[in-house]
This record gives sequence, C-alpha cells and structure tokens, in this order.
Amino acid sequence: MKKLVVVTLIAAVLSWAAFTPTAFSTADISKKEGKKCTYCHEKAGSKELNDTGKCYKKDKSLDKCKAPEEKKDK
Repeated sequence: MKKLVVVTLIAAVLSWAAFTPTAFSTADISKKEGKKCTYCHEKAGSKELNDTGKCYKKDKSLDKCKAPEEKKDK
C-alpha cells in the first residue's frame, strides 16, 4: 500500500512537471510579442489555436501571420 502511494505521488509530480512548461512558454510568448493570449488562442486558458496561433506555431514569428478577426458580441 505504501509503495502504491509513493508511485502515485511520483507520477503526479512528473505529470505536473511535464505540463507546466507549456503554460510558462505561452506567457513568455505573450510577453515577447506584446499580445494577449487570445491573439493566438480561441479563448483565454484554451490550448486551441486560432489561425494566427497556427501560423505563429509554424513560423515562430507574427511577421507573416494575419491578425485575428475581432469577435463581435451578440
């Protein structure tokens, strides 16, 4: 039982460590480019990229990327 708890804790820590850099890299990119997260993502906190985000992911630059369309409130 004790071994199971230790293995579970190790797995949890490794999972957390594996996904944490992704969140920081998004913040770093936002700071570098001077844009909000929603400039490249469908909504804040989402991993889903809009067309601008897909372009940035491919080119690692916004130079060739079209700005996202403004979303209108309904």
